[in-house]
Amino acid sequence: MDKLLQVAHLKKVFPQKDRPDIVAVDDVSFSLQPGEKLAIIGESGSGKTTVARLIARLTDATEGKIILAGEDITRAGGAQLKKAYAKMQMVFQNPVDSFDPRCTLGDGISESLINHGRSRAQATAITQKLLAMCELGEEFARRYPHEVSGGQCQRAAIARALAIEPQLLILDEATSALDVTVQAEIISLLNRLQQERQMAYLFICHDIALVQDFCDRVLVMQAGRVVEAGTAEEVINNPRQAYTRTLLDSVL
Repeated sequence: MDKLLQVAHLKKVFPQKDRPDIVAVDDVSFSLQPGEKLAIIGESGSGKTTVARLIARLTDATEGKIILAGEDITRAGGAQLKKAYAKMQMVFQNPVDSFDPRCTLGDGISESLINHGRSRAQATAITQKLLAMCELGEEFARRYPHEVSGGQCQRAAIARALAIEPQLLILDEATSALDVTVQAEIISLLNRLQQERQMAYLFICHDIALVQDFCDRVLVMQAGRVVEAGTAEEVINNPRQAYTRTLLDSVL
């Protein structure tokens, strides 16, 4: 099976004026198969969110390569980046901040469809279907981000991410701001969508129990490097590295 995502020797350095440079990501390599759910875990500052932002091309890599569906997107811009975003989308931790507060949720979802060549009428119809798929009524298309709950807004953010039928969803702490009941509902939704659409997920998370329940494989990051990798069961039940054991002990 061809790999959907390949990350090779990825590095991100943030230059500092009067202090040593910060190496946020240091020689990170991994791959992701179509339909696979891969988690990246690690303490705050371990580099996991920076990896997600590098893959999503929200910041530039200092070194390394990012190959998405066989195409090198490491330095992608313009038309090439637009093409890449048709294959991958990102869902953020705070859904309210990810929407334009001046636009309705429906407008926010429709925008990407219109940007990819759909007419406004087509975009409106598809938006209604996407809202229904994410278990939101048609009235949510007319609501603004601040008028709905965090869980409802995150469902709308997932609907927006699904609009152009990506192969990969990058979820950066997408459930951490939600209460336990809503979190379980979002995970159930993601599981159902993954089965229906065979999407791959890159799941950035600090909730170990959730990762064990939801993901196929796990990468453990420490100080910008991957220190352990394996199936969720292997990494969480039989960690090989002292750092992983300490990380697990702190949260389990």
